[in-house]
Amino acid sequence: MKSECKTPQSRCEDCEYYDYDERYNEYYCKMSLDEDEAERFAAGNTGACPYFKPYDEYMSVRKQN
Repeated sequence: MKSECKTPQSRCEDCEYYDYDERYNEYYCKMSLDEDEAERFAAGNTGACPYFKPYDEYMSVRKQN
């Protein structure tokens, strides 16, 4: 399983490393999770994710201005 995140938070949907895989039609974490982390992720218990990094789609636009 892939993965990559930073500050403990909870909502995977708001994380930069949460991505959609068109081949399997599902979302996944791009970070390389160990077995325990993968189990927590699969169970939906992501409240203590040490890899969480907030996704900000407007960050690149602000850098251009």
